[in-house]
Amino acid sequence: MHKRTKIKIAIFVLLVGMACMFTAVVTDHWAVLSPQVDKANTTCEAAHFGLWRLCKKHIYISEENFLQGRGCGPISLPGEENCTYFRHFTPGLDTEIFEYKTQKEYNISAAAISIFSLAFMILGSLCVVGSCTGKGKGRDYLLKPAGMFFAFAGLCAFISLEVMRQSIKRMIESEDTIWIEYYYAWSFACACTGFVLLFLTGIALLLLSMPQMPRNPWETCMDAEPDQVE
Repeated sequence: MHKRTKIKIAIFVLLVGMACMFTAVVTDHWAVLSPQVDKANTTCEAAHFGLWRLCKKHIYISEENFLQGRGCGPISLPGEENCTYFRHFTPGLDTEIFEYKTQKEYNISAAAISIFSLAFMILGSLCVVGSCTGKGKGRDYLLKPAGMFFAFAGLCAFISLEVMRQSIKRMIESEDTIWIEYYYAWSFACACTGFVLLFLTGIALLLLSMPQMPRNPWETCMDAEPDQVE
């Protein structure tokens, strides 16, 4: 396969990764939390949240959906929903939201790191655009920082995922919590997909932009003919 074709495929995969990561950052279905339900034909409150806000949903549990010892839900059942933004950057405010204490430090870290991930994606995109519109050696050179920026974006996505996972784990293990069940939802899956695609494809783009390896043992990388991307 020609090098130009490989780079085009890598850029397309990066676009998919950026779309997944952006979707994860702006949506609030990273995790779903459920309290215990003791009887049927009652209303319970489940919650789902992301980096920026938490949504509380009142769900009616009928006899058909009731299972002894299980939590409220599933979250897809109809019910009234109310969402509140986390007060990330406002000091001195109460962190009590919907009857449990939010792990504010974790959420601030995850949100801030996700912003760094978006910033690296923007920088990488600018380098790719410059490479597509440029000419000569500058066109090849811009692919190197682009690959590095996308790899850094993927790394930041991974750190944000781990911080959020630790936040949920600490929240569930708290003695004061009302939640007995949790699971990661589709926004979390989008972030995982974005991390894999951005990190691996960023490294691949960086390797593709490297100078051509010498064809003979006595050549050095400087002696080998440059492999221009057309």
